[in-house]
Amino acid sequence: MPDFFDIDDLDPAAWGRVMELSLDEPPENRLAGLGVALLFEKPSARTRNSTEMAVVDLGGHPVYIQGAEVGLDVRETAEDVARTLACYHRVLCARVFDHRVLLRMAAALERSGFDVPIVNLLSDTAHPCQAVADVVTMREALGRLRGRALAYVGDANNMARSLAKAGLLEGMEIRIASPAGYTFSSEELAGLQAFADRSARGGTLQLSDDPHQAAKGAAVLYADVWTSMGQEEERALRLAAFEGFTIDDELVDQAAADAVVLHCLPAHRGEEITDAVLEGPRSRVWRQAAHRRTAMRGILAWATEGRA
Repeated sequence: MPDFFDIDDLDPAAWGRVMELSLDEPPENRLAGLGVALLFEKPSARTRNSTEMAVVDLGGHPVYIQGAEVGLDVRETAEDVARTLACYHRVLCARVFDHRVLLRMAAALERSGFDVPIVNLLSDTAHPCQAVADVVTMREALGRLRGRALAYVGDANNMARSLAKAGLLEGMEIRIASPAGYTFSSEELAGLQAFADRSARGGTLQLSDDPHQAAKGAAVLYADVWTSMGQEEERALRLAAFEGFTIDDELVDQAAADAVVLHCLPAHRGEEITDAVLEGPRSRVWRQAAHRRTAMRGILAWATEGRA
């Protein structure tokens, strides 16, 4: 079953199909008369709205479910929640704290014979739907991406992980600039390089602790918050560690003449990005946010393609 946990679940052919379905007019009746469960352990603005509207675009009926309503692993096991929702819905989308919950859900569905794919709306290890929207935005702004550089400046987190994989499938030069202690581990780096080799798209990955080096000549500058939800107690420590990693006008000047700036939002203006850059002429942040809906249409259409 085509579960979508992260970008590396896709080979280049599947990636191409997801992008094709995202960029083309949506197949309006793909989910006609069908439900899509949207299970959220964590609150959301863009993910909830984009996913609900994408389901509507495809003719389906989205059902938003807060984590407290089902009590994952408190009132009922994640496995039983998944099997219950599969009785009513064609797709199960979930935004969870622990990525392993998604894997347990998928295994339970497979054991019980449910042909219901799971789509990861965000977990502690991956944010693949955002990465699809990012590539749609980059293609729209820049055209062909192969051989161009993407500079991600900040914490090498779940967002950076999924974005790097998507960029590698596009054949891009991925540059991750992070302070010591906040970059990919050697094991993660080896895994990403192995993925790049398997994909055979010509993409490369470089790690650096110098934002200016990463930004030099880059076609895309990308920021994410330094302190994510659930990391509030680390805020002071992170602010100190990430000093000098702000995407500001000086950093933008190091990039290519046609470079664009992206941010997956929410933004902490004055920390990872300045207000002037976020609102400036290079910013494609609001198109990027709009393309969350574009991407979700493609992902849901792909996950249900060829299935009754």
